[in-house]
Amino acid sequence: MAFDWHFTALLQWIGMGAVPQSEYLIARWLFLRVLGIIYLIAFISLWVQVKGLMGGGGILPAREYLDALRPHYGPERYSIIPTVFWFGASDVALQLACGLGALAAVLLVLGIAPLPCLVVLWVLYLSLTSVGRDFLSFQWDVLLLEVGFLAIFLAPLGFLPGLAQETAVPPLILLLFWWLLFRFMFESGIVKLLSGDSSWKDLSALDYHYFTQPLPVWTSWYMHHLPAWFQRLSTLFMYAVELLLPFLLFTVRPLKLVAVAGIALLNLLIFATGNYTFFNLLTVTLCILALDDGVWFALLPQGFLNVVGDAAAPAPLPPWWLGACALVALLYLCVSVPQFLRTALPSMPMPRVLLALESAVQPLRSINRYGLFRVMTKTRMEIVVEGSDDGVTWRAYEFRHKPGDLARRPDFVEPHQPRLDWQMWFAALGNFHSEPWFQAFLIRLLEGSPDVLALLGNNPFPDSPPRYVRALIYEYGFTSAAERKQTGHWWHRGEPRIYAPPLSLRGG
Repeated sequence: MAFDWHFTALLQWIGMGAVPQSEYLIARWLFLRVLGIIYLIAFISLWVQVKGLMGGGGILPAREYLDALRPHYGPERYSIIPTVFWFGASDVALQLACGLGALAAVLLVLGIAPLPCLVVLWVLYLSLTSVGRDFLSFQWDVLLLEVGFLAIFLAPLGFLPGLAQETAVPPLILLLFWWLLFRFMFESGIVKLLSGDSSWKDLSALDYHYFTQPLPVWTSWYMHHLPAWFQRLSTLFMYAVELLLPFLLFTVRPLKLVAVAGIALLNLLIFATGNYTFFNLLTVTLCILALDDGVWFALLPQGFLNVVGDAAAPAPLPPWWLGACALVALLYLCVSVPQFLRTALPSMPMPRVLLALESAVQPLRSINRYGLFRVMTKTRMEIVVEGSDDGVTWRAYEFRHKPGDLARRPDFVEPHQPRLDWQMWFAALGNFHSEPWFQAFLIRLLEGSPDVLALLGNNPFPDSPPRYVRALIYEYGFTSAAERKQTGHWWHRGEPRIYAPPLSLRGG
């Protein structure tokens, strides 16, 4: 009884109210539906690319990957690489997984069987990331898996629960979501300060960011040309949002509103100035659960409850489900707290048992460390892939969205992610020999793979594949206002260097 009283008092102090189970029903209703939309975006975005990325004729075939591993592992392979594609990774199976994921996402948006839908969504997306390798190794992929995993235990029980008859919101799971949002934001800020990159310390990072980010948009050009004082002020605002405001998530309602407003504003600004897929949308979606129903009553139209039903009397959660939530919370904290401490205090030693536990759950990609742009890229290198029939005259392959043609305006493509275009940015940071997937990409061009060619913006060899391919690398930069007025170009570039020498599948 004493524990219950103190726990209730704690929940009241951080803004969950006298009846915590009933005061986040609207927040959960909204959160799960927006999460369903984000899952739908993720699955459809991958569906249109999956054959070219990891199909049989794709760049990194999933079936070849699993077949190469199968002889070396027994039943433990399911825990090392958790994926349903051990039972078959054909093109049809990959597309079916994307299609089923999209269907489950629609059902989640409609509020039909939310708990089973969330399990299916998590299993399918985990299965795809486990075999997608380089193309599904982004932070938003693991963040979606982490959010999706916790959402399973947040979901109301029942097939058609409806807001009027939903089960209560598990307080422990709600606290884990706040902890996730806190970790994600704080780690994103602290890694910049700890990286040793001088541009983050002297506040000059945004002098480089807008033109060096993976897929700029046309607004990036304008942001890049704003005065230096504005860029430094923007960096300070980013630090305030990422390092200070997250602490307000564990305080009272007015301060939570400040935190949510700041986090949402930062992410909307990032969304408006760069192509980061569903990353920023997912971050803003997490903010929904930081606001109790009193806030949503004030923000939503008066007729909202007439549509979704009365939220006044949630059904109590069964003891077995509360026990499951407690076990999940214990596991989650035992992994995520040491992860957070290692990020914020890199030299801090950790007990071996906790490191072993983290290693054991790592293949599930559902408890993670975060921090984009730890070190700011100062120059923009772009790879241009060319083909030739005679080794003398070369014609360039144009990608759909990454910079290439100097006159093409950088476009908005989010929340879709053109994963090959994104991966080309990482390839330009390394070299040809350290990027096996890029070597496989060139081989597919020589073979004329239709699935891979469908990922590109153009095919300069429509009748038959080229005899040779090569890759050049250029340093790109935004044009000045005067250059753009004179030439109409958004980009300028320097002299090329060889990234990949001419390659051919045939002799001679």
